[in-house]
Amino acid sequence: MAKVRIPTPLRKFTGGEEEITANGGTIADVVADMEKRYPGIRERICDAAGNVRRFVNIYVNGDDIRFLSNLESAVKDGDEVSIVPAIAGGR
Repeated sequence: MAKVRIPTPLRKFTGGEEEITANGGTIADVVADMEKRYPGIRERICDAAGNVRRFVNIYVNGDDIRFLSNLESAVKDGDEVSIVPAIAGGR
């Protein structure tokens, strides 16, 4: 199982938990497992086409999946997956 860090805006789906565990060999599998246990969370992470939303960043052990294999990025037992909403703003 991977440890998944949940950002504050998505904790309403996880009952307030900031870290959960999820099964899967890829990020896509992990997201699917999360959706089974926390219905509605997937649509906040992925768009209608199934791609990670532009304003959501996902990291596996600190590495951005956009520079790995995106949703097909490998996940092993004990890996840490972080979901981080992009921050916009400034001047």
